[in-house]
Amino acid sequence: MSRIGRAAVMSGEKFEIREYPVPDPEPGSILLKQELAGICGTDLHNWEYQRLQGEIILGHENVGIIDSLGSGVETDYLGNPIAPGDRVLFAPGTNKGAYGFLQAEEAPYLRGGFGEYIYLWNPDSVVLKTDMPAEVAVITEPFTIGVHGAMRSGLQFGDTVVVQGSGAIGLLTLVAAKVSGAGRLIMVGGPKGRLELAERLGADLTIDIADIPDPEERTKIVRENTPRGAGADVVFECAGFLPAIPEGVTFLRHSGTYVAMGHFVDVGSFDCNPNQMFMRRNMRLEAVWASTPEHFVRALPILERNEYAFADLVSHTIPIDRVAEGFNALHSGYNLDGKDAIKIAIKGGLV
Repeated sequence: MSRIGRAAVMSGEKFEIREYPVPDPEPGSILLKQELAGICGTDLHNWEYQRLQGEIILGHENVGIIDSLGSGVETDYLGNPIAPGDRVLFAPGTNKGAYGFLQAEEAPYLRGGFGEYIYLWNPDSVVLKTDMPAEVAVITEPFTIGVHGAMRSGLQFGDTVVVQGSGAIGLLTLVAAKVSGAGRLIMVGGPKGRLELAERLGADLTIDIADIPDPEERTKIVRENTPRGAGADVVFECAGFLPAIPEGVTFLRHSGTYVAMGHFVDVGSFDCNPNQMFMRRNMRLEAVWASTPEHFVRALPILERNEYAFADLVSHTIPIDRVAEGFNALHSGYNLDGKDAIKIAIKGGLV
């Protein structure tokens, strides 16, 4: 009798727990027992704005244990030998679509993170073996976004940096900027639990948008905390909130760099006067789209060194049947079970 694996399927605005046959790996493929899968802001926005068609097993921030290997699979992306029982993580993007964004009812099944198993059916998949704790390994994919942003920014040693948005992407971008040589780090966001973690991760100043609701006042505070009051060298937008963009460019010094990182889902448009917003500032505008295997390779040793409180980003681990609660917590209030939500991770069959 074949095994059955449960998964949470997004069907419109609802999540349904469904059962699927667990496949035997084809040549070149890998079957993982899921440990953790993080709820990403992209997952949240796709659910809020219903940008994905069909029925989807979401989840692209994953870590799991190898259950079985298809023939021909002997090493990971870096050439390290792998075997059943090893912990691995993987890049969601492939040349045949991204894990966590594929149709749930099309074979092969179980190709998203919010389930007990995930089937890496594509031989093109980039898999990396690791000994990191699952609570650290699960944040690798969002950390690669921070790595990508820091590399695109051209950040120089000693730069003053502002990060807008204190979710997982913002917090990990803060770390990426710090290890890249930022001299002063300012975080703008909330709620308080996230900002407290930002301070533990290296923020020199945090600005709570609930305590300082006026954008002009926030700009004043930011600029007062930059050299000569001139503004930040680099601003990273990790908020995924449209009004953050026109506000964030006011944080910049003349000829500074603004990096848009929070809009992987189309959430609409905003009014833009290019002369006033961009040109008179002589600014450089950058944007990142997902990450590549290179960013995973660069991120991995920083995470494995574990010099920062990476595991503290995972504020909650919840079972599959509480997926909807996790999404609702991130949609409204950022609080679950009486605690500020930072990264909510879905537990697979092994946690």
